[in-house]
Amino acid sequence: MTTLDPEQLLSGLPLPAMLVRPDDRIVALNLAAEALFGAGMVGRHAAMAVRAPAVLEAIGSVTRSGGLQHARMTLRREGQEAVFQVTVSAQGDLILCVFRDATSEERAGEMRRDFVANVSHELRTPLTALMGFIETLKHAARDDPKARDMFLGIMETEAGRMNRLVRDLLQLSRVEAEERVRPKEPVELRGLLQGVISSLRGVAEKEGDRVELTGEPVTVPGDADQLVQVFTNLVENALKYGKGGQVVRVSLSAEETVRGPAVRVEVADEGEGIDPVHLPRLTERFYRVDTHRSREMGGTGLGLAIVKHIVSRHRGWLRVDSVVGEGSRFSVVLPLG
Repeated sequence: MTTLDPEQLLSGLPLPAMLVRPDDRIVALNLAAEALFGAGMVGRHAAMAVRAPAVLEAIGSVTRSGGLQHARMTLRREGQEAVFQVTVSAQGDLILCVFRDATSEERAGEMRRDFVANVSHELRTPLTALMGFIETLKHAARDDPKARDMFLGIMETEAGRMNRLVRDLLQLSRVEAEERVRPKEPVELRGLLQGVISSLRGVAEKEGDRVELTGEPVTVPGDADQLVQVFTNLVENALKYGKGGQVVRVSLSAEETVRGPAVRVEVADEGEGIDPVHLPRLTERFYRVDTHRSREMGGTGLGLAIVKHIVSRHRGWLRVDSVVGEGSRFSVVLPLG
């Protein structure tokens, strides 16, 4: 009967794996495990490689009683924390430890939990308000026309807020589902931007602003409806959050990138600007620089997240530059081919 070499056994495993003797000394590691823990670990105590009490406890348990144990291990890799699910089992006189990187799963789970918590929080306030006003209208304000009109107005506002939230959630879901499929229909950007600016003329006039468009016509492969959504969001934000009487400048310009020729669409306002601490998080779902002001203006906290995913679907990228007290510039770079 052929005796299988421990290193041969481990070399056939795609995941990081190591064999440990009952005295907790490492017998062998495969290349993936060496990359994880470093070379020169053979013959050393398992604690020198695996600095996770839960894993060492699992090894001890399997050494004493056999069977199968599972443990969780965290490890710092390239400045970030990685999470591994470790399976420990008895293989004859040796203990086999297999390490599966579960970092992406844990992060996805955390994102789902945060998302549900955020959605619940966003819906709770308007729902609570609606329930309170309905109760008041049924009893105390039943015969008070003035109070009834006031409460109905507030209820309409809160219902509209929930409707916008559901609309944006559905839109975000659709965009994420389509993100891997790049749109290829030709879209003429200057004409599209002129349409966006025309549709927002009422918003601009209400704020005492005007929107200027510069740049030559240019065609990109894209989804016209989604690009309208991107630039409507950016221009509308510039009008809402900039100072009254400003000029919002929308410009088209050629851009050379490592991926080839592209076009940059820049939307610049003359508002208060954004503190640099907020810039890396602007496209996170439900992240707001000023929560109260955003909600007052009807924002759902999902607009820039939708923008980011649409731009990503078009194989472009979004950049934000801002100086406090001077305004902000949102730039979308889209490849021409």
